[in-house]
Amino acid sequence: MLDDLKKTLWATADKLRANMDAAEYKHLVLGLIFVKYISDTFQAKHAELTRRLADPDDEYFYGEAAPEDIAAELEDRDYYREANVFWVPEAARWEALRAAAKQPDIGKRIDEALSLIEVENTKLKGILDKRYARAQLPDGKLGELVDLVSTIGFGATAGEARDVLGQVYEYFLGMFANAEGKRGGQFYTPRSIVKTLVAVLAPHHGKVYDPCCGSGGMFVQSEEFIEAHGGKVGDVSIYGQEANPTTWRLAAMNLAIRGIDFNLGREPADTFSRNQFPDLRADFILANPPFNISDWWHASLMGDARWQYGDPPAGNANYAWLQHMLHHLAPNGRAGIVLANGSMSSSQNSEGQIRAAMVEADVVEVMVALPGQLFFNTQIPACLWFLAKSKRVRRGEVLFIDARKLATMISRVQCALTDAVIERIAGTVAAWRGEGGAGVYADVAGYCRSVRLAEIAEHGHVLTPGRYVGAEAVEDDDEDFEAKMRGLTEKLGEQMAKGAELDLVIREKMRGLGYEF
Repeated sequence: MLDDLKKTLWATADKLRANMDAAEYKHLVLGLIFVKYISDTFQAKHAELTRRLADPDDEYFYGEAAPEDIAAELEDRDYYREANVFWVPEAARWEALRAAAKQPDIGKRIDEALSLIEVENTKLKGILDKRYARAQLPDGKLGELVDLVSTIGFGATAGEARDVLGQVYEYFLGMFANAEGKRGGQFYTPRSIVKTLVAVLAPHHGKVYDPCCGSGGMFVQSEEFIEAHGGKVGDVSIYGQEANPTTWRLAAMNLAIRGIDFNLGREPADTFSRNQFPDLRADFILANPPFNISDWWHASLMGDARWQYGDPPAGNANYAWLQHMLHHLAPNGRAGIVLANGSMSSSQNSEGQIRAAMVEADVVEVMVALPGQLFFNTQIPACLWFLAKSKRVRRGEVLFIDARKLATMISRVQCALTDAVIERIAGTVAAWRGEGGAGVYADVAGYCRSVRLAEIAEHGHVLTPGRYVGAEAVEDDDEDFEAKMRGLTEKLGEQMAKGAELDLVIREKMRGLGYEF
C-alpha cells in the first residue's frame, strides 16, 4: 500500500515539474512534505491534548476550566516540546496553506509560514529553504503541488506519521538522485550500501559521526538498525558535517522528521578546512565521501594533526578522508567508509606509502569489494573500508570479502545487494571477530579470506580482495579431457553444419527477390 502511494506521489510530482530542473525542484517538494508533516504531527498532538485536558481520568485533566482557559493551556509550548513535536503557529498550519493554494501569492505565503515556524523552533533556524516566492514553476503548478502533498496521510499518531513521511521522503530523495544523474548521487547513497555499512558496524550506542553526511541516510538507517534490534535511539548522539548548504538543510529536515536529535555543526562547511567538530572522538563513523576529489587541498592543511600516516596528495582526497576518520575515532571506535576501488591499490604520489603505514599500524580491519552499477551517478566500482582504532581481536590480520558477484539487478542500469547478501557479509565479519552467536569463521575460496599482515606486505600492501580470496572452487564432473573435447567438437560440427544450411536458405530467399550474391 505504502509502495503504491510513493510511486503515485512521485509520478504526479514529476509531472508537475514540467521543465524545471530536478535539482531545484527537489527542494520545493521535500520542503512542502516537511511542512505538511510538522503541521500534521502538531495537529495530532493538539487534538490529543484537547481530549486529555477534558478527561477526568487523565493526569492532564484541567478541572472545570472554561473553554478560553483550555484554549490558553493548549498554547503551552512545553506540551509539544516534551513530545518532540514542533510548534506550528496558526498562520503556518497546513490547512491555511491549502486554503490559499490557488492564490497567485501562494509562494510568498509558504515562505512566510516557514519564517514563522523558524521563529518558534530554534532547532530549525536557518534550515527551512524559503525559495517558494521565486520558484520558476509555470502558473498554478505550485498550488497543484500543495494539493498533491495534501493527499499524503501521515497517520493518527506521531510515530505512524514519522514512519510514513520518513519512507516517502527517502523514496523521493532516491528518485531525485536518479532524475538528476551525477549531481543527485552526490547527496544520496543507495540504501543497500548504507545497510551493509550499518549491519557490519552495528552502531547501537555512543557517538555516531559522518563527516560528509549528504542528506543524512547513514543516520536514518542507523536509527532503523537500532530499533530493529530492540535498542533505544536516544542511546546514540548524531554528529554530521556537510559542505553544500541545500544538502545540509535536507539532512536537517530528514533527521528532524524522525525525531532524531542531531548536531550538524554551526553551518554548512568544508570538513577539511573548516572542521566543525575538532575535538570529537566518535564510537562509530559511517561515510560515503565523494570519490577521488581533486580540488580539496588548502595551504592551511600542510602538516595537519590528522595526517598521522603521511600527507595526502593534493590531487586526490581519498587518503585525506581515511585519515580524517581515523583521527576522529574514539580509542575503541570503528569506521566504515565507501571509496573508489582505486584506493585499494593506488601508488600514485604518497598513497602507497600511506596505505602501507595504515596496514602496518593494524588499523585496517575488513575490506569488501562491491559489485559495479550500485550507484545512481557513477559506474566507478567501489569498495568498503572498515577501520578500527585499536583492534580487540584478530590483531595482525585483515579480512577480505569479495562481493562483486553478489548483486541483484533492480533496473536495466542499476543493481543492489539483497538483505540476504547483506546478512551474509555482516555474519561473515561477526564470525571472524568471534562475536557471540555468529558461528565459526572459515575462509571460503572466491568469497572471503583472513590474511596476515606479512602476506599483505608481500603484495605491496595492495588491499584488493580478489588478490587474496582466490578462485571459487569449481566442481569436477569426472569426465576426462579426451571425452570432453570429443563431445565439444561434435557439438561444434553440428552447429557449423546448421549454419551452412541457414546460409543456403538465405541465398535462396535473396535470389527470389532478384538479388544474387
